Amino acid sequence: MAEPTQRTGRDETREERADRMWGELLQEVRVAQMGVQILFGFLLTVVFTPTYRRLEDTDQTIYMVTVVLGAAATGTLIGPVSLHRLVSGQRVKPEAVRWASRFTLAGLVLLLATMTGSLLLILRVATDGDFVPYLVGGVLLWYLLCWFGIPLWARHHHTDR
Repeated sequence: MAEPTQRTGRDETREERADRMWGELLQEVRVAQMGVQILFGFLLTVVFTPTYRRLEDTDQTIYMVTVVLGAAATGTLIGPVSLHRLVSGQRVKPEAVRWASRFTLAGLVLLLATMTGSLLLILRVATDGDFVPYLVGGVLLWYLLCWFGIPLWARHHHTDR
């Protein structure tokens, strides 16, 4: 038996809503993909510079962890594209949107970790200041506020119950 057509506040069917949400999600993913791919590309080149050999063991470890996080973020943020391609035409778009949304959120968390690790490494190499962990922590808090805090606050305060 066919699923009943349910209308939402936008006066759209389940399938129309999935189409709209898919388009919005792809736009969001494009922005994140561009950032993570550029950052990951730069990270990949660092190991081939003369400065890399002079890094302390701790800095080389930070670099390797950051590169792995960047690889994971890149793969996760490309995941929605692969998902769409593999399930296209299978009449599972609402489910695909949910999975793609999960990939995107996980990719943003991995991108956050990659950017934080990159900043930590750069500032450790650029200065001997004891303030580096505090500065990186401050930037991390800013990312968390912008990427998650304010959106979650808006969701909680402005969503109809």
